[in-house]
Amino acid sequence: MTENTQTPSAPNSELPTQYAPAEVEGKLYERWVERGYFTADPASEKPAYTIVIPPPNVTGSLHLGHAFQHTLMDALTRRKRMQGYESLWLPGMDHAGIATQNKVEQQLAEEGKSRHDLGREEFVERVWQWKEEYGGKILGQMRRLGDGVDWSRERFTMDEGLSKAVQTIFKKLFDDGLIYRAERIINWCPRCLTAISDIEVEYQEDAGELVSIKYGEGEDTLVVATTRAETMLGDTAIAVHPDDERYKHLVGKLIKLPLTDRSIPVVADTHVDPEFGTGCVKVTPAHDPNDFAIGQRHGLPNMTIMDEHGVITVHGPFLGLDRFEARSAVVGALREQGRIVAEKRPYLHSVGHCSRCSTTVEPRLSLQWWVKVETLAKAAGDAVRDDRVTIHPKEMEKRYFDWVDNLNDWCISRQLWWGHRIPVWYGPDGEVVCVGPDDAVPTGEGWTQDTDVLDTWFSSGLWPFSTLGWPEKTPDLEKFYSTDVLVTGHDIIFFWVARMMMFGLYAMDGEVPFKTIALTGLVRDERGKKMSKSFGNVVDPLDWMDKYGSDAVRFTLAKGANPGTDVPIGEDWVQASRNFANKIWNATRFALMNGATVEGDLPPVEKMSATDRWILSRLNKTVAQVDAYYEDFQFSKLSEALYHFAWDEVFDWYVELSKTTFFAGGEGAEVSGRVLGEVLDTTLRLLHPVVPFVTETLWTTLTGGESLVVADWPKAVSVPGADAPGGFRDDAAETEIENLQAVVTEVRRFRADQGLQPGQKVPARLDLAGTALAAHEAAIRQLLRLQPEGEDFNATATLPVAGATVALDLSGTIDVAAERKRLSKDLGAAEKEKQQAEAKLGNEAFLAKAPDNVVDKIKGRLAKAEADIARIQAQLDALPAA
Repeated sequence: MTENTQTPSAPNSELPTQYAPAEVEGKLYERWVERGYFTADPASEKPAYTIVIPPPNVTGSLHLGHAFQHTLMDALTRRKRMQGYESLWLPGMDHAGIATQNKVEQQLAEEGKSRHDLGREEFVERVWQWKEEYGGKILGQMRRLGDGVDWSRERFTMDEGLSKAVQTIFKKLFDDGLIYRAERIINWCPRCLTAISDIEVEYQEDAGELVSIKYGEGEDTLVVATTRAETMLGDTAIAVHPDDERYKHLVGKLIKLPLTDRSIPVVADTHVDPEFGTGCVKVTPAHDPNDFAIGQRHGLPNMTIMDEHGVITVHGPFLGLDRFEARSAVVGALREQGRIVAEKRPYLHSVGHCSRCSTTVEPRLSLQWWVKVETLAKAAGDAVRDDRVTIHPKEMEKRYFDWVDNLNDWCISRQLWWGHRIPVWYGPDGEVVCVGPDDAVPTGEGWTQDTDVLDTWFSSGLWPFSTLGWPEKTPDLEKFYSTDVLVTGHDIIFFWVARMMMFGLYAMDGEVPFKTIALTGLVRDERGKKMSKSFGNVVDPLDWMDKYGSDAVRFTLAKGANPGTDVPIGEDWVQASRNFANKIWNATRFALMNGATVEGDLPPVEKMSATDRWILSRLNKTVAQVDAYYEDFQFSKLSEALYHFAWDEVFDWYVELSKTTFFAGGEGAEVSGRVLGEVLDTTLRLLHPVVPFVTETLWTTLTGGESLVVADWPKAVSVPGADAPGGFRDDAAETEIENLQAVVTEVRRFRADQGLQPGQKVPARLDLAGTALAAHEAAIRQLLRLQPEGEDFNATATLPVAGATVALDLSGTIDVAAERKRLSKDLGAAEKEKQQAEAKLGNEAFLAKAPDNVVDKIKGRLAKAEADIARIQAQLDALPAA
């Protein structure tokens, strides 16, 4: 038996007849926390294993995506803890600047107030109050899921220690010339009144309009198409491709800008695609990132035409109009002048919206703080290229390199009040002073602090080391950094993963923030469709936990977790996982009632039956298989392997095959009871990281051990008298039981085909002479409901399988004529299907035109038809003569 970490007490074989998750899970979890099982000790001599949780927003609640990733992280850390590692899974939350500020502003709006009525200091205090009262709902929900996190180390991106880390790295980057302030195009939300990151922009197909506008007069006429006609008021050039012969004569000329008293130049720029549209592009540098780049290359002025609310600030007739009102007004004015060449309405195109409030995002030229990323991004790319960091699955490396190798400077300032305020002070004579956590703040008349706060991703980018105490050299940092695995969705590889890589390598002198990046897919509904409130397919995992138990939800998610690919999930699958938990419960309960035990050593091999040897051999192969899958983050495969071993081999075969032994009693029953105890002990340990609650309850009952959380991870089982490298293996026993399974499966299939009820008894003669199956005749008869042959036995059907022969007497049990008629009809249909498929596959004209997937489908139909013909013909041959 695998060693327990605690001396077992006498096992208690009393289990309720049914498993009730609601009565077990909450109590178990609190016991684990109270006993300190999840608390990691930096002074431990055990090797460290560290995962930091991707910090959920303080405004958030547990959704299926969280439940999915948390299940995988919990499984990894639970297994490593059982393997003897000082396992730390560190929890915490992100302050979520925009999302949290919006929550509190909505609360104030209900009171008829705005944040400006309170002022900055009082508003921030109000946010802290909201955080204490409403924030962190997700933390309690993580307990429901069974997250084995170290609650003593819970962190928050705005707590004192992390705030010090933010100020420290800002100062270091500033002093190294890697942080600067400049005007650039950013994503601007006119509702939230702040710059927002790319990840906070959600794109959707909007029905807009595409208008083609004529610029200039006579031979100096150019036509441009735009979906944002109002921005023409800020045009400072027209761009064409340098090699476009149509417009070469105009390059360098000034063209009259309609509706204004300005003229703008025609410039040649390779950004323009001469094959798209008219090959002419209006250039509005202050309101489009591509146009800004063109403007920089050609020295064009940046003309801002709207304020932070999206209201037009130039040109009398449109002054004071909202941007969308101005769009309609500008098109109307151009139409009056005959300058609208074409209009397309509605025109579907991708438009960015603020993910927090759904307002259409406005590209806007703005003075912001930026991180110069060139050297940081190169270091982040090199760490993967030289294998210091492994991305799993490997095919995701390309996406990572595409991002970090082409990364633009990062806008880190936000025009909010909730967040880490930028630690820069401005003096009365233009002084700019960056203040570190240990520096004195400039004082005196005229000194003011920058009003912006930092992008939420700035502080979360420090998460792997700031949560361990950096910039101080803490015992936690020494013991648990670098972290081992980052489990996160492939959708934020660009935003969060890249930020952590850049900051970790920079702040920690080239030491990587994590050794492996394990990328997951996104959770989708059972049809593979994205979950969305608008689709009506969003699922609250807590509802499923209430209905089926947390283990069922966890096991379903783990079974779907193929690296880097999306995870479909439906309620039927959760129900099936609940059935699996019930199967484990019922089988263990049966085993305990029939003498399964972990007491003492395993019996010597010579006392074991082939069935005992088979299951122990299969157990050791499963242990090796599960270990290999864990190392490769193949959660779906390891879950499937455990499912089929536990349900199919242990419960459906070993337990069933052993029933005759248990019922007979004696030494054979004692041997099988000890073997079954060993198998259950090991199987429950293997299952525990994924389904912790039901396995904990059963294992402590079976073994009397303290807890699976601190039990040892199973190793290969050794059997006295049959030691072998890698644990006990018995290929001969496996072959013997596989043959037995083949006999039982084939006869069961035949019985079903003949319409016999599962419990219906049939006289049979078993010819097992000369095979190892002779020792299993009693078990075969019991499993197949086969009676001994009588004096009037008439073998009406004979089934040769696995070197044995099973003769059945079906006289009186079926209507042979009716059954032959039914099978003959099925045979005719299968032969017709075969002929049709062969005809299509023999048609050269069809094969030349048909897509590959259609041809493959017809080949599949042919293969199925041929298999059906062989199966039905065998059934007909087995029937007695009419």
